[in-house]
Amino acid sequence: MQWEVVIGLETHAQLSTQSKIFSGAATRFGAEPNTQACPVDLALPGVLPVMNKGAVERAIQFGLAIGAKVAPQSIFARKNYFYPDLPKGYQISQYEVPVVQGGTLSFVLEKDGKAEMKTVQLTRAHLEEDAGKSLHEDYHGMTGIDLNRAGTPLLEIVTEPDMRSAAEAVAYAKALHSLVVWLGICDGNMQEGSFRCDANVSVRPMGQKEFGTRCEIKNLNSFRFLEEAINFEVRRQIELIEDGGKVVQETRLYDPDRKETRSMRSKEDAQDYRYFPDPDLPPLVIAQEWIERVKASMPELPGAMRERFARDYGLPEYDAAVLTQSKAMAAYFEAVVVKAGKEQAKPAANWMMGDVSSTLNREGVDIADAPVNAQQLALLLQRIADGTISNKIAKEVFAAMWATPSDKETLVDDIIEAKGLKQISDSGALEKIVDEVLAANAKSVEEYRSGKEKAFNAIIGQAMKATKGKANPAQLTDLLKKKLAG
Repeated sequence: MQWEVVIGLETHAQLSTQSKIFSGAATRFGAEPNTQACPVDLALPGVLPVMNKGAVERAIQFGLAIGAKVAPQSIFARKNYFYPDLPKGYQISQYEVPVVQGGTLSFVLEKDGKAEMKTVQLTRAHLEEDAGKSLHEDYHGMTGIDLNRAGTPLLEIVTEPDMRSAAEAVAYAKALHSLVVWLGICDGNMQEGSFRCDANVSVRPMGQKEFGTRCEIKNLNSFRFLEEAINFEVRRQIELIEDGGKVVQETRLYDPDRKETRSMRSKEDAQDYRYFPDPDLPPLVIAQEWIERVKASMPELPGAMRERFARDYGLPEYDAAVLTQSKAMAAYFEAVVVKAGKEQAKPAANWMMGDVSSTLNREGVDIADAPVNAQQLALLLQRIADGTISNKIAKEVFAAMWATPSDKETLVDDIIEAKGLKQISDSGALEKIVDEVLAANAKSVEEYRSGKEKAFNAIIGQAMKATKGKANPAQLTDLLKKKLAG
């Protein structure tokens, strides 16, 4: 039987405010346990929550960025459950009327060697407070409670069940991560828990309209874990059904050491949390004037920049989408084009998506920390364009620039000079080399003249070898064809 995978994601993005969502306590990461929890966070008798304006503005920014409706009035609700690290016995969240409603997020999905644009529908994004943290490792037979995180502002972003593979879910999560970091509303630090995903996974027979029973995998804090967890859970559910069993709706945890999910607790439904409006907080009213002020302060959004790159630089849609996946990558690309000229936009895009990206990935370096700066890459492109070096030699120069970092804008020229990599464009010198190559490869010459086109590639290869790759490829090709035709 053919199975279809159905995935929806709930993502908790920690908002980049200096203080908590309902109190003035700090949100700084890494403080000693329980040193950043004030009476409001500890739920001491008589305290009252006060809404953090900065958290609301960040939610408005996100709503505008995804083309959602920003609710003119939204309600805070109490989500009731018991857990040792939840001091109040309830979490302040939003349920029936969230601050952000609807919206979409588009991203590039690589599939079967091809790239396609994919759009996921968002259901909502709502403001809520985080719980504290239970610490199990350092206490023998006991659990420590750290309430520093209690009250930290979160934006929970919920999708429709639109994704059909782990790869698609990861591509969406990466796009969402890039967007919240781009906007500056979240630092995106997954190791510190600033951006974590819950995956709702189910399977159904291909063609069936009704959804299967879903399981929720909680607190996935890396893209690799997200992909591994979904793939394991899909296999588990399919095997269970095919063996005659039934999937039970439950919450599961992912064990990265054993690369498997395991049951945590039965999955609660909304009624289990007994939501009701928080009597200590009035409705959140957002006037249109406030939305306009926030909109005016926002940076250019990835979608708008993608359209501008395609329009102003003549880039294909795919190139524009890849280059705007991160703000730093887009800024680097524009800096290269400003220096090298608009006619170098497509070569710049090719280099950014090729050698630059592959080297960054291999070395585990972010574009902002790349040892080759935008001005240096621009000069490299100019040296290819003016015939000083070939594209092949340029790769050697780029590798040398990466290995010997320098702020010198003329680093490209220094390396070309020091290594003697300047392209041979002198027709007299090239003709002498070509004559020697043809004389030494009489058999290949004879094969080419008898109609075997492939023999030409062998002759070109020998000629490039003789010039140590420094011959102007176009000039060399023309010269060889003239000689062989004579």
